Amino acid sequence: MSSDGAHWHQRLPLFDVDIGELERALWVVVALSLVGDVVTTFVGLHLGLAESNPIARGAIDGYGLLGMLALKAFAVGVGLVCRQLLERPYRPIVPAALAMPWVAAVFINIYMISLTL
Repeated sequence: MSSDGAHWHQRLPLFDVDIGELERALWVVVALSLVGDVVTTFVGLHLGLAESNPIARGAIDGYGLLGMLALKAFAVGVGLVCRQLLERPYRPIVPAALAMPWVAAVFINIYMISLTL
């Protein structure tokens, strides 16, 4: 399937959702999940839990909150660069791929925090 780029407002075939609206909504989920992951991670660390991701653990151990934010900013930056390589209908894949693990991390963090209370 190819696109000449002339159709800005494409709709998903199974849903009545505009691609642009979907992408905007997914970027909101990225922002919320990023904040949620950072907050729940640091709450968990404060309660004595440990970061299980070795890369994030190194960033947090070395640079604290700034290290964690830099790691998240790097991930979003890579996503934004890769987004430009995709045709418009496929661009929502980028925020979805960023949001999924962060949403999962928020739920895991909340569960782990609840076990310590």
